[in-house]
Amino acid sequence: MNAAAVSAALHDTFGFAALRAGQDEVMAAVLSGADVLAVMPTGAGKSLCYQLPAVVQGGLTLVVSPLIALMRDQVAAMRALGVAAASLSSANTHEANMAALDEAAAGGLRLLYAAPERLASPELRGRLAAIGLTRLAIDEAHCVSQWGHDFRPDYLQLGDLRRRLGAPPLLALTATADAMTRLDIVRRLFEAEPKIFVHGFDRPNLSLAFQPKRSAPRQVGDFVAARREQSGIVYCATRKRTERFAEGLRNDGHDAVVYHAGLDTAVRQDAQDRFQRDDGVVAVATVAFGMGIDKPDVRFVVHADLPKSIEAYYQEIGRAGRDGLPADTLTLFGMEDVRLRRQQIEESTSGEEQKRIERQRLNALLALCEAPACRRQTLLSYFGEASTPCGNCDLCLSGAQAEDATEIARKALSAIARTGERFGTEHLVAILTGDANDAVTRRGHERLPTFGVGADMTKREWRALFRQIYAAGHIQIDFEHYGTWAMTPAGRDVLFGHASFSRRPDAALAPTKKERRAAAPVPESVDPNLLAALKALRRTLAQADKVPAYVVFPDRTLVAMAELRPDTLDALAEVHGVGAKKLATYGDAFLRVLRAHAQNRQAGRAD
Repeated sequence: MNAAAVSAALHDTFGFAALRAGQDEVMAAVLSGADVLAVMPTGAGKSLCYQLPAVVQGGLTLVVSPLIALMRDQVAAMRALGVAAASLSSANTHEANMAALDEAAAGGLRLLYAAPERLASPELRGRLAAIGLTRLAIDEAHCVSQWGHDFRPDYLQLGDLRRRLGAPPLLALTATADAMTRLDIVRRLFEAEPKIFVHGFDRPNLSLAFQPKRSAPRQVGDFVAARREQSGIVYCATRKRTERFAEGLRNDGHDAVVYHAGLDTAVRQDAQDRFQRDDGVVAVATVAFGMGIDKPDVRFVVHADLPKSIEAYYQEIGRAGRDGLPADTLTLFGMEDVRLRRQQIEESTSGEEQKRIERQRLNALLALCEAPACRRQTLLSYFGEASTPCGNCDLCLSGAQAEDATEIARKALSAIARTGERFGTEHLVAILTGDANDAVTRRGHERLPTFGVGADMTKREWRALFRQIYAAGHIQIDFEHYGTWAMTPAGRDVLFGHASFSRRPDAALAPTKKERRAAAPVPESVDPNLLAALKALRRTLAQADKVPAYVVFPDRTLVAMAELRPDTLDALAEVHGVGAKKLATYGDAFLRVLRAHAQNRQAGRAD
């Protein structure tokens, strides 16, 4: 194709001086007539990869798109540019759909949009086959994959549709597809290996932040209040929570609309239209909201609940900052989110293989929550992309306390190596903690040198460690072999002593209240005022030393101090968790608090 014609159409029709990075090679392959799978980040201009060829080459391009709103907006945008476009949609009258087909048959259309379910009609397929297509473009192609975060059964018939339409050149597009999903897209849509382009997943203008849940309504409220009059999205896990959070934001003076599948169509459409049209509107929604939204100036995305997967997270935060300007994201996570997600996986009707994959994907998401260093490095490594620290995430900006955990990591990596890199987290954790369950003994793994070497850590701690090793890029998920762990070259360097590993000791998901009560009961003999005073001192010392509070003394040690009330250094040395070094460093300070409390008690009795 003549480069001058492409450049002229790009400038004259679309008003662009040049293609964006990544668009040029995809465009060249499309214009050459090749089959193409393009994975490009949100905001990278995927739509232009079929719109520009339709203008340059003529003929009819059929675009499969999952949402009526998205089709409506794209048709309007194309017509505004002078490009003949129409859609086949349930929102149209029958007469309007027939008129669109007639116009296509007469050669008057360049782009025809249709939802996948509409294309199941044999009559429509026959009509399109008779018209003839220059190209078939499938948007949101990850929807065809059972491994994709937004699987839609209607997409499964698109491979057959292409064959029945005479096998026109195919362009499949998505912003969100890991290696397993890409393999599935190719298998289901293409008869031969297409040209595959995977362009950087990085969205450097997005600031990434995660927080453990403490009070989600207050955390969300504070975040949105700092961005008053800006457009944003707050995602919630349930319809009820969208209503609750929206009411709270409105009470705080924000213009907040609700969007979820339980609302009347007219109400949903009004909420979407207001969000698209007006400035400073906050959409509080379930994940049903967003795929059809193309608002460039969304300045923040908040997840009030843990997303379903990393793919879903990436897709949802990708709705912010499409104009390339800075935008903020915040994700809240808690053990209840994880419990619910695990329950959904186990109770699903999926086969055991898919459940295994989903468990590993959940682990990958938790690794992002608990990342020991740069969030963006962890996120991009999931999609197979290496990067340097970004300087634009919470961990890069505020720093994270880390401790050397090389020897612990080597135990985990050794367990992976000695079991042939064929097992997932739970089996490896059982080996490390010395749990001789049926799965372990059936394979003789209780005889491995690594059996029981990690019995000094809980299973929860080992699971968190595996997630952090994964987040650091030392192991990877082998999706093709049931979601087992495989070592990377970096992991082998750690295993063989050529590199070190640091972890965030404070990163693991906090236990539930019930688990905390069971793990660290406070005896009735402990004076809560004394315990509060000891914790206040610990906090002051930790802040002065710039370390987490537990580095001074863990809760268990403070509880023992409050129960035993030692009044000498020798007596304090007998308290669990008080070693010689900490006794010398902190002993006198804690004794002063203990003695002051004892004196106050004596004075109280005297009165």
